[in-house]
Amino acid sequence: MNDADVRLGYLAETVRLLYPGPGSPRAYTVLPHAAVPRRLAPRRWWHLWSEVVVPGEGSIAEHLSEVFGRPVEIVLHVRPARRANRKPILEVRSSGRRLAFVKIGDSPQARELITAEAAALRRLAGLGLETVATPAVLHHGDWRGLAVLALSPLPVRRGRAPRPPLLLKAIKEIARTGGRSAAWHGDLAPWNMCPAPDGRLLVWDWERYEVDVPYGFDAVHYFFQRALRRMDPPAAARACVARAARELAPLGLSAATAKQTALRYLIALADRHAADGHAPLGPPETWLNPAVDHEELLT
Repeated sequence: MNDADVRLGYLAETVRLLYPGPGSPRAYTVLPHAAVPRRLAPRRWWHLWSEVVVPGEGSIAEHLSEVFGRPVEIVLHVRPARRANRKPILEVRSSGRRLAFVKIGDSPQARELITAEAAALRRLAGLGLETVATPAVLHHGDWRGLAVLALSPLPVRRGRAPRPPLLLKAIKEIARTGGRSAAWHGDLAPWNMCPAPDGRLLVWDWERYEVDVPYGFDAVHYFFQRALRRMDPPAAARACVARAARELAPLGLSAATAKQTALRYLIALADRHAADGHAPLGPPETWLNPAVDHEELLT
């Protein structure tokens, strides 16, 4: 199966889940087209591709209209299906304005991640962050046995990477949210952040937020995810350890502590993948072991 087939198959499953019917039909369109499926949006007269008809009554759109107290339209993001934490992502609009992004917990793992993100965002909202801007929790509840988390949209401008000083300030501020122990975002990657017009850093997807971790995990993760775009996982893991001292020096870590932090991060990431039952980087013995086997034992 190619990517389009996988996405369309997952889209069909998701439509059956969120639009169970029966009810008055509503026309949607797969955009930009079926060969490159990325969104399922309400049908417009200028849409060229064949329509997809889904029930309206008893659907997630009807439920969210009740949540927001107004009629809403839903754009369903057609996600890649081969992901450990896959879940339906909806864009909620009313009168041409984006109201929220909604995550649907359609599996035990997705429900757990959604619950964790809601708790993390509520915690962060009470801390008065100055550098990092997070979404607000607009609604967290259940519908037909599914978890529903609605988050305020951030004024994202795609394609803009944060400058190193802003990223460093954000990493330090996130770590301070742990109180006496460090905290990390858990997936502080380029696709989960964007500089804001007011000088802050917009950061979303807080599902993996965690406290009481080694200081510097976010910085290592950011480096590793960027490295994976240029090299294979074994090379990226080796680079992670080799560059640790340089990458973590701005956080005040010694070379020895930086290397240990990088090693602990790689092990923690492998543990996460194992817990998820997912191996996006391949078996750990192919990418993790070569990076850690020749290093000193962790203390």
